[in-house]
Amino acid sequence: MSLLWALIIGGIIGWLAGLLTGRDVPGGIIGNIIAGFVGAWLGGLLLGDWGPTVAGFAIIPAIIGAIVVVLIVSWIMRSMRSRA
Repeated sequence: MSLLWALIIGGIIGWLAGLLTGRDVPGGIIGNIIAGFVGAWLGGLLLGDWGPTVAGFAIIPAIIGAIVVVLIVSWIMRSMRSRA
């Protein structure tokens, strides 16, 4: 059950990061979950584990990290499209 909650919260974090940046995460729901998990890991490394925690995610650092991930992925995807 905790894995299901982690997937749901990771997806919400990734979706929220895409919404805040105005950029789509490639891969739809799976892309949102991956961006949420990678963003939570990156945010935890850069900012620590502060703020409210839900399903093992420190929400504020996870959202900030996911925003960084979404911006980097969208930049890479845009540069790949311009070269093709």
